[in-house]
Amino acid sequence: MANQPLAERLRPKSLDNYFGQEHLVGKNAILRKMIESNTLSSIILWGPPGVGKTTLAKIIANTLDRPFYTLSAISSGVKDVREAIDKASKQQFFNRPNPILFIDEIHRFSKSQQDSLLGAVEQGVVTLIGATTENPSFEVITPLLSRCQVYVLKSLEKKDLNNLLHYALQNDSELKKIKVKVKEDEALFRFSGGDARKLLNIIELIAAHHKDGKITLSNDLVTSSLQSNPMAYDKNGEVHYDVISAFIKSIRGSDPDAAIYWLARMVEGGEDPKFIDRRLVISAAEDIGLANPNALLLANAGFDAIAKIGWPEGRIVLAEVTIYLATSPKSNSSYNAIDDALQLVKNTGNLPVPLHLRNAPTKLMKELGYGKGYKYAHAFDGNFVDQQYLPDELKAHRIWKIGNSQQEITILERLKKWWGKRYQ
Repeated sequence: MANQPLAERLRPKSLDNYFGQEHLVGKNAILRKMIESNTLSSIILWGPPGVGKTTLAKIIANTLDRPFYTLSAISSGVKDVREAIDKASKQQFFNRPNPILFIDEIHRFSKSQQDSLLGAVEQGVVTLIGATTENPSFEVITPLLSRCQVYVLKSLEKKDLNNLLHYALQNDSELKKIKVKVKEDEALFRFSGGDARKLLNIIELIAAHHKDGKITLSNDLVTSSLQSNPMAYDKNGEVHYDVISAFIKSIRGSDPDAAIYWLARMVEGGEDPKFIDRRLVISAAEDIGLANPNALLLANAGFDAIAKIGWPEGRIVLAEVTIYLATSPKSNSSYNAIDDALQLVKNTGNLPVPLHLRNAPTKLMKELGYGKGYKYAHAFDGNFVDQQYLPDELKAHRIWKIGNSQQEITILERLKKWWGKRYQ
């Protein structure tokens, strides 16, 4: 169908026109043998986007002539899992192989969602095929993982991409209407990054602007076509880094509208929520810091909440943390302090710890003066005593520079009371 995306029109129905993954589906390879012998067990396909995980699952189901149920971890909950399992159980007949339940992006399922699969997999109600871009050792619960074989899919090599390119030009009904000459393919393959779907999307993008003429595929044409398409979002490419950069800078700049917009761009583009979470935790420490210490607590709580509830409800958690950070007062004094301290260490080397700060677990150490003269802060009024804590060469050195947030102004007043002129 012409209104279908090119990648969908060309989705292979059998291994005969499936490109790549020779180590799994080539002659005498393990998955091909499994398919040919009709002895499929539950499996997890682990690999980067666009390498054929979903396609391979569908080919397996078609080849083995099994009922095929599919769920996306982005939009499905425990209820959807149970409904799919219930439908699959009704398809079971005497001596008939199990239906296949395919779960895309299974790493996004929460523990409770994965738990809901266990019984059906154990009892043979379904044969599970999970697809993930993340290491299943970290993202799939151990009881479920132990019941599955994990197969690693690789990014497509240049020869695979080249074969796919020419297959598309020769076999797609819409592309055949346009005369396409391949002059250069380096940029096309580079921007594809081993991703079959991305390669076909780029070709389709270029073809959409040349429906009535000829196309000479060149490095310049590919580059200019992608640069003029700001709506593109690539989880592994340049736009990915541009969008996350805009997201963090919007939070740093205290613009909640812009921050939530860039968050929506990432969510809609299928970004891994844990990647966004990690950036929010970093931003809470780097950009909000001591101006609002609760920001780090909330960002970390958001990380935990995402792991517990999964997707799609996790987007609400991300939105709350994003807006909270964007509207919080800002300070980067902690960020600057650790960088300055690291540079100071590089410049001065391993300066000796003052004797009075050293532990003295042995008699010899005590005789050498270790710990001698140390003042225990809690033994003094206000739990503070004026004492040297830096090495001798740096005893008057200031590293942490107070920011201008109200929280840090309060801290500064406390430090002045304790240390006097040192913090004037």
